Amino acid sequence: MRTLELLAPAGNADIAIEAILHGADAVYIGASSHGARHNAANSIDDIKRVVDFAHVFRAKVYVTVNTIIYDREIMRVERLISNLYAAGVDAIIVQDMGILRMNIPPIELHASTQCDIRTPEKARFLQEAGFSQLVLPRELTLEEISRIAENVSIPIECFVHGALCVSYSGRCHASMATCGRSANRGECAQICRLPFTLTDADGKIIAKDKHLLSLRDLNTIDILPRLVEAGVSSFKIEGRLKDAQYVKNTVAAYRQARVSIIAGNPESYKRSSCGISDISFTPELSKSFNRGFTHYCLARRRPETLARMLTPKSMGELISDPSMLNNGDGISFFDSKGNYTGDVVNGVEGNRIITSRNLRIPRGAEIHRTFDRVRDKQLQRSTATRKIRVSFLIDAAGASAADERGNFVRLPLDCTPEEAKKEPDYSSYFAKLGNTPYIMESFASRLPALSFIPAAEIVGLRRRLIAMLDEANLTTYPYSYRKSENREARYMTERLDFRDNVANGLARQFYHEHGVKKIEPAMEIKGGSIAKGTRLMTTRHCILRELGMCRKEKGLGRYAEPLTISSGRESYHLEFNCRDCEMHLLK
Repeated sequence: MRTLELLAPAGNADIAIEAILHGADAVYIGASSHGARHNAANSIDDIKRVVDFAHVFRAKVYVTVNTIIYDREIMRVERLISNLYAAGVDAIIVQDMGILRMNIPPIELHASTQCDIRTPEKARFLQEAGFSQLVLPRELTLEEISRIAENVSIPIECFVHGALCVSYSGRCHASMATCGRSANRGECAQICRLPFTLTDADGKIIAKDKHLLSLRDLNTIDILPRLVEAGVSSFKIEGRLKDAQYVKNTVAAYRQARVSIIAGNPESYKRSSCGISDISFTPELSKSFNRGFTHYCLARRRPETLARMLTPKSMGELISDPSMLNNGDGISFFDSKGNYTGDVVNGVEGNRIITSRNLRIPRGAEIHRTFDRVRDKQLQRSTATRKIRVSFLIDAAGASAADERGNFVRLPLDCTPEEAKKEPDYSSYFAKLGNTPYIMESFASRLPALSFIPAAEIVGLRRRLIAMLDEANLTTYPYSYRKSENREARYMTERLDFRDNVANGLARQFYHEHGVKKIEPAMEIKGGSIAKGTRLMTTRHCILRELGMCRKEKGLGRYAEPLTISSGRESYHLEFNCRDCEMHLLK
């Protein structure tokens, strides 16, 4: 049986706990430094709080240490990873191969999507290097994922929902070149969300002030079974900068999908954690932040449309009838000048929407609700519980408890049963589990008929059995450890350039020992001005295809190359690799 894991984002400890309550099998959270989301850092104490909560349900905690690392930071990162290991973290997600040469405990390593794992050869090498799980790029097709999964024996992790990076992850240097803010250091300036003007070599404007690089958000909930068939075992929701309401809603939605897949294939798949989540709302993905949805390249190598060129802001849910709106809701629409704007609803009169600023909504405009006041208020409250199922047995010798995690404990009776006038209802005592993480699944009594045990004794047995289950879970929690590295494994190429992000001596040592002979330092190390013609980004999103100008389908367009996109003072030349259906941005 293959284990399926729903992996949720957490910007902080409280959100991580909510994700687990709503059905996540694992969470990923940023450490105090060196996480690819600079503004989502957490202390060791907070991470320990998440670990203690998650492990009750056999849910796992992965911590991102997935930026490149400078030589002067190596000792600091070694201490960080040692502290994470001591806190009980299940694995760290890494990009920098220098970590494999650091003096660290044997903690499990996952290869970040920043490692750019696009081929079976790269995946096999990282498995040989000692990684236990591989996070694949968002751009792959189902067929490409399947080929990678067939060539490794470790779990494959894929993004299933959330924001999309337009570039291959780990290989975008536009922010660094433009703003001096490295995406490989968790400081991406997100220039891809800016409006750009597209011109040809003669200065002809092809598109003006459009968000040409701003992609829609990923949503795979309707094709999740196909991802499972392709070999994906861990389903990753993007969003470490999102709020708790977003995480609750998306986790609850994908939990339902995972439950359905396992229920339909009980002999093939099982979940990776324990506990029943009871959720008090109906998840609706369109009600959370989204820029419109896409499968990206999963179903088609060349999807017809990927970008949301008119705005990078949330589109929310489409409102077909104004009566659906409530006072206090936030709405957005395109005004008569084509600007995406919004306001707060003050009231609805028939088909007329009254806003706080009395904005004029053009006739026929699409109205999107980007803030649902009633739902937001609901999601700000406690909306889920999660309980471990436990079965109790009592007989003349004592009482026992067995839970769904595989723990079994037993206690002797401290008294001799007396004779009763009628059969006591012992199950009601064992069912009173209060604020513990347990719920009684079954109770059985094998006591002689009309046997009486004082209520105080029964209550004491229940309390001690629960405490013993807690202790048993701590001592039997199934930690995994770093896999051994095959030092004889050869890297796929003997030469690395700045796009391979080698930023420290330990990373150079790692690659040299695996057969790489020439290594160019990372752009962040090189410093200085960026040479004209430097490739800053490679993407499967093609502006020509998006504008209906695909060469493969329409032939050469009526424009002079090279094409250029510009925003403010910054401009980038475009190159098109039509054979592989890729676009490159050059300085």
